[in-house]
Amino acid sequence: MWLPMFKRSAVIAASLALATLGTATACSSSGSSGGSGSSDSGTPTVRLMVGGIDKQIYLPYELAQQLGFYKKYGVNVVLSTELDGGVGAEDAMASGQVDMAGAWYNHTIDFQVKGKAVEDIIQLSGAPGERVMCATGENVHSAADFKGKTIGVTDLGSGTDTLIKFLAAQKGLKTSDFNRVGVGAGATVVAGLQNHKVDCAITTQPTVAALEKKNIAYSAIDLATTSGASSALGGMWPAASVLSRTDWVNSHKDAAQKVVDALVATMHWINTHSAADIANNLPASYTNNALVTKADYITALTQDKGQFLPDGIMPAGGPKTSLATEILAGNATSSVDLSTTFTNDFVVAANKLEGFTTTTTPAGANG
Repeated sequence: MWLPMFKRSAVIAASLALATLGTATACSSSGSSGGSGSSDSGTPTVRLMVGGIDKQIYLPYELAQQLGFYKKYGVNVVLSTELDGGVGAEDAMASGQVDMAGAWYNHTIDFQVKGKAVEDIIQLSGAPGERVMCATGENVHSAADFKGKTIGVTDLGSGTDTLIKFLAAQKGLKTSDFNRVGVGAGATVVAGLQNHKVDCAITTQPTVAALEKKNIAYSAIDLATTSGASSALGGMWPAASVLSRTDWVNSHKDAAQKVVDALVATMHWINTHSAADIANNLPASYTNNALVTKADYITALTQDKGQFLPDGIMPAGGPKTSLATEILAGNATSSVDLSTTFTNDFVVAANKLEGFTTTTTPAGANG
């Protein structure tokens, strides 16, 4: 299984999976003005698990660390990554194993349906950053061609699963008209397509670049760029974000603000730097590995860099577009209260702190 990451991230993820009640209790006993814990200097510590920390769609979390922005804005962020077959980042956050999750906005809707209050405190992208890659020769060009096919998703019940069900429903297909299987990410996706275990799979960069370079698969549906996502999904579709339990945010506002300050600075940095600059400030294992060369990574990021929002603002209409996909996919109903699923308050304050000009038209209280 290919899953390049810092040794630190792997150790943290493994330890989180084995977290004891005593550890959780010790973390929750710290002062409410900081994060889940505090260093001797009083700097709040926040635990943030990412849904695949080496994926290009999730690069801002690690980039902020590498640029020193968490430290600059006064917070110690302990990053980890979810492991294939393990607890998802959003579920680890909801259960209290970590304080925040680097995951898709639509999970806030899923949690509300389940009676859990989770909110998005900064929006990093306006598109899923995914592409539906189909094995060479499959002749699939839209979701209408999914009928009778086996489609690979990250995991059943994941955000990619919702997108596949939505795309199919748009074309009049029922879930019984095709098969969905979990194929994970990276090398497992490549193997699934190469060995014809799946006909198509929804995945991200740099896996997309590897599949195209090896002529294993081609891009059938673009959900990676803002324009592609808007065309396929009916509008900007907020994806990568920072999610946290509403009760945690309310009791740790200072720590939450510092994390957002650092990430807003990171988003402006991404907007004003090239794909090569970004790659040069990421761990080498992310950009040059068994799947891709650094040159491939940079080419892929140049192509899909437009998915990132420069200011962290939830885009107007984004929540409604996301809810529409959840409803058509059969995961939610119109009774969901979108006003409780996100806040722009921390992001607005962060932009004002540095004198940044916001360029994204914000979503209001009703999405």
